[in-house]
Amino acid sequence: MTTPALEINGLQAWYGESHVLHGVDMVVQPGEVVTLLGRNGAGRTTTLRAIMGLTGTRKGSIRVNGHETIGLPTHRIAHFGIGYCPEERGIFASLSAEENLMLPPPLKGSDAGMSVDEIYAMFPNLAERRHSQGTRLSGGEQQMLAVARILRTGARLLLLDEISEGLAPVIVQALARMITMLRTKGYTVVMVEQNFRFAAPLADRFYVMEHGRIVESFGAPELQAKMPVLNELLGV
Repeated sequence: MTTPALEINGLQAWYGESHVLHGVDMVVQPGEVVTLLGRNGAGRTTTLRAIMGLTGTRKGSIRVNGHETIGLPTHRIAHFGIGYCPEERGIFASLSAEENLMLPPPLKGSDAGMSVDEIYAMFPNLAERRHSQGTRLSGGEQQMLAVARILRTGARLLLLDEISEGLAPVIVQALARMITMLRTKGYTVVMVEQNFRFAAPLADRFYVMEHGRIVESFGAPELQAKMPVLNELLGV
């Protein structure tokens, strides 16, 4: 039986005194695209942050490719081949696009990451803007750069937080093509998305969160049958 790329059991997480996650369970198989749906404040971003060890206290189990990571610091967790793209992107304004791209070192023990040429083939906009400062890039270009930076490190499990938010439709379409391409290359993707129309055609499976818990999970073939439930939970 295949070892899951990510297996979470009974995950609880806190920010200080605030108890945010109340026993999250989810499994993501290698090569899957899984979308985490839910209203704002449901705990979706906190789940991604907890996987990376970026919350306060964590309890439960988080296994990455079979390795328990719940007690490890963030820098150790990343070396299991996880790339996290936060909502705020984290582009360095004083560096050029290419300098931002080259900044994180490759992960030890991981397969070689994508080459700069492969990344520029996937994101022609970044090739054109390689010498532009981070602040001069559009929101969409910054988002592409944030994802591209992870791909260069060799990470194979990608945690993407609201990558389509606030972007022009043409950029959202480019990001959708990117996720489809990454799936064909065997990457595993966990997406937090508010944009249901963006996420729906891309995902193999869906988890729905409410009040820090998973309240629904289903595969893409069940999506149409689940629409009444999603309308109730999400207002889609």
